[in-house]
Amino acid sequence: MPSLSGLARQWRDDLAGWAIPEDIASAVTESPWVLSRDVFARRADRLSREPAGASYDRERAVLDPPGSVLDVGAGVGAACLPLASRTTALTAVDADEGMLARLDARAREASLEPRLLPGRWPDVADQAGPADLVTCHHVLFNVPDLVPFIEALTGHSRRQVVVELTAVHPLISLNPLWLLFHGVKRPEGPAATDVLAILDAMGLPAGHTKWNRPAQADYATGSELVETTRRRLCLPPERASDVEAALREAGHLSLPPDLGTSGRSVVTIWWEGSA
Repeated sequence: MPSLSGLARQWRDDLAGWAIPEDIASAVTESPWVLSRDVFARRADRLSREPAGASYDRERAVLDPPGSVLDVGAGVGAACLPLASRTTALTAVDADEGMLARLDARAREASLEPRLLPGRWPDVADQAGPADLVTCHHVLFNVPDLVPFIEALTGHSRRQVVVELTAVHPLISLNPLWLLFHGVKRPEGPAATDVLAILDAMGLPAGHTKWNRPAQADYATGSELVETTRRRLCLPPERASDVEAALREAGHLSLPPDLGTSGRSVVTIWWEGSA
């Protein structure tokens, strides 16, 4: 059985493989690491109106009786806002203060006064304080040093930690386009199964369930998806029509999904906290 250090090193190395080749990145002036706040806001609003999914079901059960929530990598609140009716106090952590501002407005509409904590986890963990439920949705694939990140989640939860992530790396959906436009074969790992192996090696027995999230339009228009995808592929503005043609051929423009942060195959993982 691989050691914890070996599993953690493999996770870190697999993530490092997603770095964009320097000759491609340096050929454009726009950052390819696009985070559309509007996409996050639409998702949060949709899930607040119609809460659903294995993660929501697990988190709602943990909040019986109602309790406090710490949402790590909260974005605009897609994980925590659907739980508002059972939340007695909310702390939201995110490195993007613009996202937190949008979350704050929505939380107050739901009669919550959230504590906003800008910064990266676990760098700001000492400022967070414990909570009954710790949530962390679609963040782990951005975390090279996974063990201390998980340790901090665990140490801040009185009841449970609930993590949601795509079954495979979320950028895999762009791999065919990288091959088409750049002739570059992108990585495929790591995957959610690697998180489970690391949790097991850490001595944290975890439950999990794999499920499919219904297809939704993450973007308001196809042109919005084209622009984001073009930037993610490190292509100049004059290649937008080529990107649009490729997306149309792949059938993505009728119900525009976020090819960089979403996926229909999702895994919910939970384990006991130690706070």
